[in-house]
Amino acid sequence: MEMRKKHEACENKAKEYLYKIGMFAAMNHVTVKTLRFYEAQGLLAPAYIDEENGYRYYTMSQMAIVHQIAALKQAGFTLEDIARINAGSDEGAFLLNKKAELLGKIAELTKQVAVIDGYLAKKEIKLDTPVLIKTIQEVTVAAMQERIESYDSLFDMMPRMGALMEKAGCECAIPEYCFTNYLEPGYKDGDILVETCEAVTEQKKEQGELYFKKMPEIQAACIFHKGSYATFPESYEIVLKFIEENGYEIVGEIREKYIDGVWNKDEEAQWLSEIQIPVRKREE
Repeated sequence: MEMRKKHEACENKAKEYLYKIGMFAAMNHVTVKTLRFYEAQGLLAPAYIDEENGYRYYTMSQMAIVHQIAALKQAGFTLEDIARINAGSDEGAFLLNKKAELLGKIAELTKQVAVIDGYLAKKEIKLDTPVLIKTIQEVTVAAMQERIESYDSLFDMMPRMGALMEKAGCECAIPEYCFTNYLEPGYKDGDILVETCEAVTEQKKEQGELYFKKMPEIQAACIFHKGSYATFPESYEIVLKFIEENGYEIVGEIREKYIDGVWNKDEEAQWLSEIQIPVRKREE
């Protein structure tokens, strides 16, 4: 009998203490609702459930499982991933795959940050390029109109126009004023109707596609653009925002004036243009 009592005492000492779900939740800094959710997901079953009242009990050793779940969630694992690890999947392989995934995301986010930094730098540069409202005087121009496939086609159109102007005996006005009119509203990728114009001292007889006309005086919102024509949208964004915020409205065809370009500068970074948008004050 005495040996039996000693044996029972050893068994009781070996048993783990059971903690009610509320106490166990408090010990692990989680909610009771979280523990019930982990149970429903098959992540952490109670050590004991009282059949009479449904009370759930946990042991001290199960704290390690709660901490593992929290750590893996913090590392970006889904509950499905954690369930697979708990079911016997290779935890090391899971961790290496997750590390590779996170490093990929870091690389992508780093690229996005670089784009934003570049955009902010450009915005800072544009602070030195103010929008001005100025009057552009009436001018006589030699002009040629054409529907082109792309904006690059202007490089082919302008030399042909120059040859026709020479044939007509044109004398360019001083200061020089060469620009392109966009005759249809809105931006288009192709099938663009343009009119190239060059200020001249007097009208001459038409030569093929070349004709002459007077361009009326206009008030225009103007901004200088430095560099490639491919970055024109950035300057357009600034001048159009100025027009909207300062109570103006567009009342004519947009002009792109070419000051320096491929004809006298070796590098695109040295090209200088001016966007001129005819405007007037909006009526309140």
